[in-house]
Amino acid sequence: MIRIRRRGGAAIPEPPSHLSPHDLLSEALSGILQRPGRSMLTMLGTVLGIGAFVAVLGLTATATGQIGERFSLTKATTVTVTDQPRTDGVAPGANPPSNFPADVDHRIAAIDGVRAGGVWWPVPGAPTVSRRPDGPDEGTGLSVLAATPGAVAAMEPTLTAGVTLDEFVQRTAQPVVLLSEAAAKRLGVSRLDAQPAVFIDRVPYTVVGVYSDVQRQSGALLSLLIPASTALERYGNPAPQPDHGAQGLVATRIGAAPVVAAQLPLALRPDAPEAFTVVPPPDPHSLQDTVTSDLTGLFLALAGICLLVGAVGIANTTLVAVLERTQEIGLRRSLGARTGHIAAQFLTESTALGTLGGLIGTGLGVVTVVSVAAAREWTAVLQPATTLPAPLIGTVVGLLAGLYPALRAARTDPLKALRNT
Repeated sequence: MIRIRRRGGAAIPEPPSHLSPHDLLSEALSGILQRPGRSMLTMLGTVLGIGAFVAVLGLTATATGQIGERFSLTKATTVTVTDQPRTDGVAPGANPPSNFPADVDHRIAAIDGVRAGGVWWPVPGAPTVSRRPDGPDEGTGLSVLAATPGAVAAMEPTLTAGVTLDEFVQRTAQPVVLLSEAAAKRLGVSRLDAQPAVFIDRVPYTVVGVYSDVQRQSGALLSLLIPASTALERYGNPAPQPDHGAQGLVATRIGAAPVVAAQLPLALRPDAPEAFTVVPPPDPHSLQDTVTSDLTGLFLALAGICLLVGAVGIANTTLVAVLERTQEIGLRRSLGARTGHIAAQFLTESTALGTLGGLIGTGLGVVTVVSVAAAREWTAVLQPATTLPAPLIGTVVGLLAGLYPALRAARTDPLKALRNT
């Protein structure tokens, strides 16, 4: 619209009104600072959303190395083996013999990359456990496991007293038992200098050691371990799979598990390698990526919800500001402000709120990542591709949230607005 003014009887076109970027930014900042409390609350959703976005990606990247390291020290060095005993020629009701050979520990140990390995199984028949030969069953919640010395070594128990099961007790089928700390407390075994005994199915077993933790086979934490040879003499063959059958447990060096898993069936039974099912550890990188993507997706969804709440808050506050400043809008229009100037002013206010929220949220996200990493003694990892665009996301959120209120302000009729003054 071109205004016409007259000077000395001549009509001179008046140039259209102009609003410089400096003036536009000053007006938007003035509008924000008029109600600083409301502006801060408006930015809160954006601050939380951007902060969660930066913190989630930063903590995910930081924890990735920790997950991979812990995984490689446990799961990536564990190989399990199960067999399917043949039932040909076995009497009805009897358990078939296992396919694992008698010298299973030595065959597993001969594979390059193996640190320890052997066979274990739950003793069949749910034996009773007590501290006296005629005492009541005190083994509720406890299990009796038969294990070769190699299997016990692969479990890596943390001994608190005594010794572990060795080749001698296995070779001579000694009636000895290795107690978990939970089993020792249940059975009242506190010291080993008097060579205490516990009774399994009313048969005495000398306690040779107590352990508090295991690195593999967590079920052993509530168990009593007896030599595999002793269990075979007194209880017979282990139950067939899948009901508590014999299982091979192998601890390998880091990186050797795939090769060990491929060689195990031939090493155990060159004549029938198909009798065994070997379960190698899953790929640590794929597991790590799966865990990371699941957690990242969950928390990014929460961050997206926070951003949506922030956008709604900015839109609502900007719209309320438009309604409250109707008279101001009418006055500006009457003084020459165009519809584009009005829209730009309110759009700049909402964009500035989003940008400030993005900057504050990015700072909080970075502080969160660094604080958590320092508390856990981790190395903080912050990708520039994550942190640098974060304030821009806040800007985009503020821009989109302010579109409708800005358009509504631009469509305000100046005459109706001035009538309300």
